Amino acid sequence: MSTLEPERGTGTGTLVEPTPQVSHGDGDHERFAHYVQKDKIMASALDGTPVVALCGKVWVPGRDPKKYPVCPMCKEIYESMGSGGDDKGKGGDK
Repeated sequence: MSTLEPERGTGTGTLVEPTPQVSHGDGDHERFAHYVQKDKIMASALDGTPVVALCGKVWVPGRDPKKYPVCPMCKEIYESMGSGGDDKGKGGDK
């Protein structure tokens, strides 16, 4: 018997689909805005290539970063760079 069809005699059937896991156990980066090189953000906006944040997260930006707090790991790395980090910008997440 197929799992897509209701069982005979019961009158109803339920199709259960697995829920995708949104957190990968690596600090739940989906909740933060991340620091990315400004030129990389522009390239991603133009051709859809993924970017790499200071913390190592790789994604294609697609949301307003101003709506999210800054990733603590990105912020720590950025601040440790001192004045040499002027070429970095706050990039958006998914």
